[in-house]
Amino acid sequence: MTYTRGTAEEQMVTDRIDAAIKFINTTSSHIFLTGKAGTGKTTFLKNLARKTHKSFVVIAPTGIAALNAGGVTIHSQFLLPRGTFLPERYLPQDFQDNGNYFSTDMLGRKHPLNSDRKQVLRSIDLLVIDEVSMLRADVLDAIDHRLKAARGNFYQSFGGVQVLFIGDLYQLPPVVKGEEAKVLGRYYASPWFYEAKALHHAPFVYIELDKIFRQQDNTFIHILNNLRHNIITEADIEELNGHYQSAEAIKNIKEVITLTTHNYKADELNRNTLLELKSPSRYYNAIIDGDFPESMYPVLPQIELKEGAQIMFIKNDSEGNAYVNGKLATVKTLTTDSITVTMAETHETYTLKKETWENKKYTVNSNTRELDEEVLGTFVQYPIKLAWAITVHKSQGLTFDKAIIDVDQAFADGQVYVALSRLRSLEGLVLRTKINPRVIGTNKTIVAFSEQYNKPAQLLPELKARQQDFAFEMLSKTFDFENLIKEIRFLHKGHSDTPGLKNLSTKPVLVQLEEALAHEKETTIKFKRQLDNLLQNKDHTALLERIEKGSAYYKNLLYKNLNLLLYHIAEMKQRKRVKAYVNSLNDLDQLISKKLEEVDKAASLTIAILEGKDPEGLSKLAESRAAERLLMLKEIEKTIPSVISKPKPKKGTRKKKDDKSTYDITLDLLNAGMTIPQIAHERGLTEGTIQTHLAKAVDVGRISIFRFMTEDRVEQIVQAMEDMPVEFSSKELFDKLEGKFSYGELRAAMVYASKKSIRKIE
Repeated sequence: MTYTRGTAEEQMVTDRIDAAIKFINTTSSHIFLTGKAGTGKTTFLKNLARKTHKSFVVIAPTGIAALNAGGVTIHSQFLLPRGTFLPERYLPQDFQDNGNYFSTDMLGRKHPLNSDRKQVLRSIDLLVIDEVSMLRADVLDAIDHRLKAARGNFYQSFGGVQVLFIGDLYQLPPVVKGEEAKVLGRYYASPWFYEAKALHHAPFVYIELDKIFRQQDNTFIHILNNLRHNIITEADIEELNGHYQSAEAIKNIKEVITLTTHNYKADELNRNTLLELKSPSRYYNAIIDGDFPESMYPVLPQIELKEGAQIMFIKNDSEGNAYVNGKLATVKTLTTDSITVTMAETHETYTLKKETWENKKYTVNSNTRELDEEVLGTFVQYPIKLAWAITVHKSQGLTFDKAIIDVDQAFADGQVYVALSRLRSLEGLVLRTKINPRVIGTNKTIVAFSEQYNKPAQLLPELKARQQDFAFEMLSKTFDFENLIKEIRFLHKGHSDTPGLKNLSTKPVLVQLEEALAHEKETTIKFKRQLDNLLQNKDHTALLERIEKGSAYYKNLLYKNLNLLLYHIAEMKQRKRVKAYVNSLNDLDQLISKKLEEVDKAASLTIAILEGKDPEGLSKLAESRAAERLLMLKEIEKTIPSVISKPKPKKGTRKKKDDKSTYDITLDLLNAGMTIPQIAHERGLTEGTIQTHLAKAVDVGRISIFRFMTEDRVEQIVQAMEDMPVEFSSKELFDKLEGKFSYGELRAAMVYASKKSIRKIE
């Protein structure tokens, strides 16, 4: 991404997506990224990993929202108990016998975080929370406490982690019922996330995306804006109600979905319409492996279909452009193991392929100390559901060219807005019942909040001010080792009586680590004072020279101590009755590795902030740290075996004798002389999945790409890549080549090109 400077910076901030990335990369400010339906919030999240240097995890309030965002649920990441969080150390007397409420004391005492989750929370720089319209203030305060406790930092909101909130508050609100609402009313003015006490002294930057990609109909956009801001007019309602059609007329409309307010109404319409079809039913069962909770099922585990049934795809095609989330189709033919449909509008015939959803958790890789993901379970099923009707709630995030809207029983603020904003234009609107002005209100609190915080003209000066603050804060934090010293002391004191540590003949390693860091205290204070003075005097050349020299010095110090710690961990793993101690050492390993990362990145981040550029070279620094760590582990393993961790088998599966990975099985079949279509048929997988397996084999050097692609096809892709921008996605390359190559072939060629250093692919 390219940013301009000087007077052109004014234009940069009009692109609010660029502004959001700048706030993430070069400040520590919390950010609320919002916008009307169809303004690109989901796309922003999908591209975030390519745009930021920060380590982050993605969480969402519900299992389905987490699946769609590519993250995990709030409760699974933070191990929050069910119930209502009260932002007090101890529960008030009148709640102590009520199991529906919990406090900060109860979180730590009754629901402690395990070591794995604590390490993840210590490793992140950024926490992304998607679908924040459903996030309650008390849950956010519980998250705040968890982060502070895990990171040992009670002085900054969220323990010093930057938080990115994504969502549209005009959509469906957080759920608070009955007695719970009265109790929360004692602590919060409203249940919305922005009322959380964690944000009172750490305000967020409000960035509202304003470019609408979904609708191009100006009249419709005007009506939606009026509806959103509670200024709907009689003329607007008259325009909408002009699209009302009678029940008889609606019966003759084909290839259209109904959006309704209640589950029972959608279920009833789907069930009755399916019963009317005379063809026999067929049933298709999901394959569920490992840990995949029912609350996360993206579709029914058993799908009932008939020929003639209307279905909707519930995710984008992972291998191409055959369908997108929300696309309608009609079932044409059914067999025991295949489903063929006719696409709405184009009437093209398409044979469905199963998709795989993953339930995962975030982990810290013990070999590299980088953030990683572990798949706990998978759900394999056709990505469809019966779709003569769905609820407004489940339509969030979808786009339709045409829909029948039935919202006369709207019961929640914003329901009518959500339903109407699913459509691209008024032309596609059909009303089953006329719009009643009584049910179209938007929450007045949200309207007032948005008007108060949405100040785009202030983004540029606010960005500059917060960048300057971040430069001071980042350098001060990076070259401060006091928290590390305190953690070592705490660990040493806490395990002084551990039985397995008695009779050690050498000086305790923790004492050596503490002394090595404490010895640098005066030098570090002087160094930080120099950096502050140079930054205040804007002597940037001298500042960068000092940072580079200081970083080299402290990296050397940290590597020496990390090596000592890793050797000690390896020794302790050979002893008995020291498991808790080893877990604490692993936590310390994580802290030292994080400090090493901060020191390593200091120069690049400072340049980025001072010169208004994207941070550069950070991926290479990460690779270098990982390589250095692996080298240390290999040296230690020469003396003490089993230092380097082996991958764990997936939970919920039994280890079989000579068990092979899915990639190895594919490779064996290729080596046996089978073609890609034959392997796909043999394994019951798509050709795209098989090509992805082979691309991985090319990446690790196990096979040549020319085993399954001709030189001519590889060359065509590589030549096309040469004409692409520096950063591009496989989707952009797919479009440039006009769909002549599969995504699997593109991935393999991109890997091949990067291995040959033809081009840097991001």
